[in-house]
Amino acid sequence: MRLGSGTFAACCVVIEVLGVALFLRGFFPVPVCSFSGTEHQTESPAPEPSAGAISNWTKLPPPLFSKVVIMLIDALRDDFVFGSKGVKFMPYTTYLVEKGSSHSFVAEAKPPTVTMPRIKALMTGSLPGFIDVVRNLNSPALLEDSVVTRAKAAGKRIIFYGDETWVKLFPKHFLEYDGTTSFFVSDYTEVDDNVTRHLDKVLKRRDWDVLILHYLGLDHIGHVSGPSSPLIGRKLSEMDSVLMKIHASLLSEERETLLPNLLVLCGDHGMSEAGGHGASSVEEVNTALILISSAFERKPGDVRHPKYIQQTDLAATLSIGLGLPIPRGSVGSLIFPVVEGKPMREQLRFLHLNTVQLSKLLQENVPSYRKGSASGIG
Repeated sequence: MRLGSGTFAACCVVIEVLGVALFLRGFFPVPVCSFSGTEHQTESPAPEPSAGAISNWTKLPPPLFSKVVIMLIDALRDDFVFGSKGVKFMPYTTYLVEKGSSHSFVAEAKPPTVTMPRIKALMTGSLPGFIDVVRNLNSPALLEDSVVTRAKAAGKRIIFYGDETWVKLFPKHFLEYDGTTSFFVSDYTEVDDNVTRHLDKVLKRRDWDVLILHYLGLDHIGHVSGPSSPLIGRKLSEMDSVLMKIHASLLSEERETLLPNLLVLCGDHGMSEAGGHGASSVEEVNTALILISSAFERKPGDVRHPKYIQQTDLAATLSIGLGLPIPRGSVGSLIFPVVEGKPMREQLRFLHLNTVQLSKLLQENVPSYRKGSASGIG
């Protein structure tokens, strides 16, 4: 039986439409459920384990750190810190990695490896879609649950300096901010000086709990000259000096506080051999992440090699560190070395909080999991 030309054309159109729909469904996946800030107040606490004596497991644990500083260096791929460039141009950071009170990681960023989706991943723990590439240059306010939103709701005072993308994503969350534009990629000096110029004053102040810094210079050098440019080394040396200044200030302040402080050095994405980013090459997805705190003091002979984690794990870890609920859409896991020095009961409590949050996320987004949980399976 031969098909008429009209029937054949109709079949081709149907197949083409189905193909486009399948492509769009995979390329722009439906995000997991997001929640507004008003729902944070009514969120029920994590349930108490079925076995065990009376405890405070239903209460959110107190924070592990007094202050948190996040120093995000745009396009800080892992070998810039853990490779030969790090040894040569970042001696203080290398010392902290090899001998200091720190934990080092290679954090894998999922594509698309552009700034706005990666900030969302770091702060929400979720996996942004490729539609966020379109929004990267004109980011709308972020409505998803995030570490920043939780911190603001808990009364944490947040200060931000750097890439204005953060100000667009969190327009009403910062006690003070100064945004810099990423539009002029040929500028790799003033764009970072406008961040660093605030440090001397802000590090002496006691009116903030979280400080976020986003440096763009390294990324701009990559776009213009590539990762082999001699300018890369100079910029890494500059960032090393900034890190040393922040760390010294946090250590001196700990003499007046009961809790240690936390300094986070991280990248949002890496840098390809051509100097760009956005795709899924190893150089673009592998970023450096270092957690620095006197709480991570190591004993002589304690060698800590960088471990591989997911970039989304930072949101859950920061939440635990600040004594906040984990963002409800987070798919990340607590970075366990952060709490391994705590008593076993506290470690279990932190893991329990993470497990309950992930279980709720599955129940809200996977019907088969919800049915299995209701019938006592899993």
